[in-house]
Amino acid sequence: MSPTQIIVILVAVLVLVAIAVAARSSARRRSLRNRFGPEYDRVVAERDSRAAAERELRERERRHSELALTPLTPESRARYTAAWEELQVRFVDSPADAVGDADELVTRLIAERGYPTGDFSDQIAHLSVEHARTLTHYRDAHEIHLRNSRGEADTEELRQAVVHYRSLFADLLGEEPVHPRPPEQRRPEEHPEPRASEGEHPEPREPEGKHPEPREPEHPEPRASEAEPPAQRRPEQAHDATNR
Repeated sequence: MSPTQIIVILVAVLVLVAIAVAARSSARRRSLRNRFGPEYDRVVAERDSRAAAERELRERERRHSELALTPLTPESRARYTAAWEELQVRFVDSPADAVGDADELVTRLIAERGYPTGDFSDQIAHLSVEHARTLTHYRDAHEIHLRNSRGEADTEELRQAVVHYRSLFADLLGEEPVHPRPPEQRRPEEHPEPRASEGEHPEPREPEGKHPEPREPEHPEPRASEAEPPAQRRPEQAHDATNR
């Protein structure tokens, strides 16, 4: 084998290795994007390079695999659902207290699922592996909660905080905590009859199953005797009568 052939073979091998490495890197990147969603872009924007961001996300996956996560029992799910319903009722009279209760309720649910709850950034890191698509809501809710503790949040912001908390709460719960009740639809026979406007007299309705009596037309056709002019006597008949 000539030296030229050896060089060509080595170059081909190196190209194949480079293609395989690039394909593997692209597959891992695509997997991270699919798993972390918007959290992937956030971490890439916060880190110095894409490679550093992807290393951090893979580290989150490793730490997440070490957690002993437990699903909720039906009894626990029903208890949390009832607690959220009560929280929404209290919001009407005391929105500031309701936001604080929402933060505590979500934190308690996080802990029962098996996630650490010590530091907020650690919560975010662990939750991002399976609940990345609701983390923006959790961050916004937590920020409003901190502003609320300083007395800087208005009522609309407090309402938004409860909505944000609910997104993560439902994600952890596995279902919506409060199911909206659809409006009841009226059956066709229950639709009220249209009311006549003032000054108008509604036409009387004929009873069902009976045919209305035929009405005389407003301008009746003239009868045959009235329509035809009286017959005139012929001249010869008059002459015969005078000669009698």
